[in-house]
Amino acid sequence: MTTITFDTQEAVIKLKAVGVSQEQADAFVRAIVESQYELATKRDLTDLENRLIIKLGGLIAIAIGIVAVLVKLL
Repeated sequence: MTTITFDTQEAVIKLKAVGVSQEQADAFVRAIVESQYELATKRDLTDLENRLIIKLGGLIAIAIGIVAVLVKLL
């Protein structure tokens, strides 16, 4: 995954400038930073889509093979 740059110190300073307490600003910034660990990028989603297409193609090929065998047996 891609790392997103986020200036935590600047965010705290801006929050304090509008009246947010130090504790609240720290907690808010920590929550933002922790939430970024699970973000998926467009590239992540494209890679996942490609893997799913390959797996689905394999499953379709297997299904066609099974149907062909069943047709021969009938």
